[in-house]
This record gives sequence, structure tokens and C-alpha cells, in this order.
Amino acid sequence: MLVPRARSDRSMDMSVRPALPPAGAAPAAPGLPRECDPRAGSLRAGRQPLAGGVGGAVARLGEFLRRHRGAVMAVQVIVVVFYVGMVTVPAFLPLPAMDARMRSSLTLIAQFLFWGLWWPFVILSIMLAGRLWCGVLCPEGALSEFASRYGLGRGIPRWLRWPGWPFVAFLGTTVYGQLVSVYDYPKPALLVLGGSTLAAMAVGFLYGRGKRVWCRHLCPVNGVFGLLARVAPVHFRVDRQLWESSTDARGAVNCAPLVDIRRMTGGAQCHMCGRCSGQRGAVTLALRTPGREVLELSRESVNPWEVRLLIFGVIGSAIGAFQWSASPWFVTVKQQVAEWAVSRELWWLLDTDAPWWVLTHYPQTADTFTWLDGLLILAYIGAAALIIGGWVWSWLQVAAACLPGRRSAYAARLAYTLIPIAGIGVFLGLSVLTVTMLAAEGVHLPGLAWARGLLLAAGAAWSAILGWRLLRAHPAPRAGFWLAFGALLAALAGVLVSWGLLFFVW
Repeated sequence: MLVPRARSDRSMDMSVRPALPPAGAAPAAPGLPRECDPRAGSLRAGRQPLAGGVGGAVARLGEFLRRHRGAVMAVQVIVVVFYVGMVTVPAFLPLPAMDARMRSSLTLIAQFLFWGLWWPFVILSIMLAGRLWCGVLCPEGALSEFASRYGLGRGIPRWLRWPGWPFVAFLGTTVYGQLVSVYDYPKPALLVLGGSTLAAMAVGFLYGRGKRVWCRHLCPVNGVFGLLARVAPVHFRVDRQLWESSTDARGAVNCAPLVDIRRMTGGAQCHMCGRCSGQRGAVTLALRTPGREVLELSRESVNPWEVRLLIFGVIGSAIGAFQWSASPWFVTVKQQVAEWAVSRELWWLLDTDAPWWVLTHYPQTADTFTWLDGLLILAYIGAAALIIGGWVWSWLQVAAACLPGRRSAYAARLAYTLIPIAGIGVFLGLSVLTVTMLAAEGVHLPGLAWARGLLLAAGAAWSAILGWRLLRAHPAPRAGFWLAFGALLAALAGVLVSWGLLFFVW
């Protein structure tokens, strides 16, 4: 995940179910489910009937995605062309003047469209619609799959399937993006995003056949998107009973992100492309209560690397990356360390001779990082990850200790209830650049502080409700329940205070 520098100057079950037969309708043939009954009206063998209302409309959307693959691929081509243009062209143009405006600068237009609108609302879309972005719009995924169709088709090596890659990739891109100011300048954007796209195509060419191996194992935002998709109110639901009893003769679906559709129980890895909609009459795009997947997560489905990514990555390191450029603590420490370096004649720490692809180096805009800046940025983000993440994890451990059973296992399950506040926090952090660029154009958003506060409060309330419901489902004494819930609120308070410092104090 790449995050911009903050600059002051710039369970109700809503799943779709088969409609009940109308009064007086003939019963299904003995031994056959209704969806396979030849007397079931216009229903085709092996297909679920689609309910009416909102649920039916959602299910029909899934069918639309399956039936109109050509239209989906055409949209992907358009997005790829837009993506390549927005990333490539500005890198070969002169940097805009300090007083330039979007109406006269293609570079600023690209920056606003890509970083100010694209990325913040991709995060929001994952929380609202699952990984529809990945399956329908993501240019990197589309290019990786395209390369895989004509590549070597090798098996996926064991090292590539290591579950820690999403965590490492997220931290790496987050930190490196801060060091080179990827959101502010087009050359670092081309280096980071272009390099990632080329790597995605190379992995696709080497491994799998028509698959998205990069997306499943190495994409820097795969882990983040997988977490956020767990709270989305839509998903492709698989009815195992219908799957087993189906007589549908259609062949297997090519699931590009390598999901075992038959056993799929959540939306973390599903790219929502719709190719499997209606498969064996058992797969349907359906509504569900937001966060239901978190509440139904089994102990076996808890991924320790996912928990680490959520607590120390999406919450801890992301907050540090958003905070450092606005933090008075950073300025104070930098001044003190600089004085110490001067007193000991460690002049190299104050040099600004690093190339732009190592540290930010744009003298023409008076924006250059010293080696000391780079070291302190690393230290600040690392400290934030350890302090904020450590605070959250410690209180989750306290909450789990108040309940009977294995403490570490239950603490990990409770961690998933923090997905809403983590996702909304990242959305608000990414939107800092949006607000800054609009302000430079003379567009000031009224009630901005209130909007941020309400969104943070909504995210915290959503997480608290999920935690409440998860704890209520656990057999525990009343005192243990309240102590555990209080510890969860303490973990949430640490996240809120950290964001509050950025948005309302500094």
C-alpha cells in the first residue's frame, strides 16, 4: 500500500434464496431438487431461480458478469490504456510550477485522478462491493492474466506460495513510497507502479495458465483487499448441497485467482469477476449482513499473517506513514539529531546527494531529503507500527484472557473485528491528498472535520458492534464478557487517538 505524505501546504441473513413456488404450483419431481426439475417453468437444468427484489437484482448482476465477458474485457482494456497513460506520460513531462493548476497541467490532472480519486475510492469500493475492482477493473491483474494465457505455464513454486508475502510487500511499498514521495512526483510513480506491473506480467508469463498467480500471492495490496472484502455486504455464495446434487454438465470454470469455488465460504480471495455465477446451480451473487464473514470465521480459517498485516500494517505502519510529515514529534527529533550530527561532524547525514529513486530529490521544487530524513522516516513508521500495533494486540490479548479457551486463537479472531476502522482510516488517510489538491484549486470542502470525525466514529462503532456480537457468541461469564469488551474498546481507542492526532490536533 502506498500512502501520501500529509502536507499542510498542498445477523440478519440477506442472502438470496430460491423463490418459493407459487400457491398451487406442481411439486418438484420426486428425487430431484426444484432447480433440476424439468417442470420448473423456464428454469434451465442445474440453475438456481433468481429471487425478486434487491436480492434478485444482485444475483442478476452476477449473471450479467458471466454472460458478458466480452464487455468486461473491453472495460479492462480501457482501464489498462488509462492506467498506462496516467502512469507513463507525466514521467516524461517537466514538473509543474509551484503555482500551476490542474487546468493547465496534465501532470496535476493525472496526479489527482490517479491518487486523489482512484486509490481512495478503490479502498472504499472493496468494503462496499468486495473485490469487484480486482476482477473487473484492475489493470495489473488483467495484464498478469493475459500474460499467463500465453506463458510457460509452470507450476507455482513453494517459495512463491509463502503466506507472508502480502505482509512483506505491503510494508515494503508503504515505506519505499514515503522515501521517494511516490504520490507527489511522476517518476517514482512510474518506477513503483510500472515496476509492479512488469513483475505481475513476468510472474503471469512464468507460472500458471490463464491464472493470476501474482494477484493471489505477491500483489502488495492483495492482503489488504482480502481483509476489507470480508466485511463487504455482497459475495458469491456457494450452496454446497446444490453443488453436490447438481446434474449441470458444464465444464469447470477457470478461476483466475485460484479459488476452490466448491469450498469457497468467504470473499477474501474471490475477485468477483462473475465467471462462476450459476456454476452447477450453486453459485450466486448474494447480499449478506456487513461483517457477517468476520463473525462466522472459523478458528481454522484465521490466518496469522493476515492478523499481522491488519494490526501492524494496515493500522500501525499505515498510520505512521500518514502521520510523519505532519507530526511535531518528527520535527523535534529531527532537529535534535541534526544538532547531534553537527556537533560530531557527521556531515553525511545532512547530505542531499541521494538519487530520486532512493530518496526524494527535486531541488527545482525545494523538496530534497537528507539521509537523516530517510533514516528518521523509517524509524517513525517502524515505531508507529510497533507502538500502535503493540497497543492493539496487547489489549486483544487482554480481551481473550478474560474468556475461557485458547487466548492466542481468540485474540486473533477478535482482531478481524477491527477491519472496519482500519479500512475507513486508510480511506481517510488517502483522501488527504484529494483534499489538499482541491484546496490548491480553490475548492474547499465544508464540514470536512465533521465528516472525518463521523466516518471515524462510524468505523469504530462498526468494529465495536462486530466485537460485541463475536463476544456474545462465546460462552463466558457476564463479568468476563464485559471485561473483554472493555479491552476491545481500549484497542479501538488507541486507533482513534492516532488518527485524531493527524486530523484534529496537528
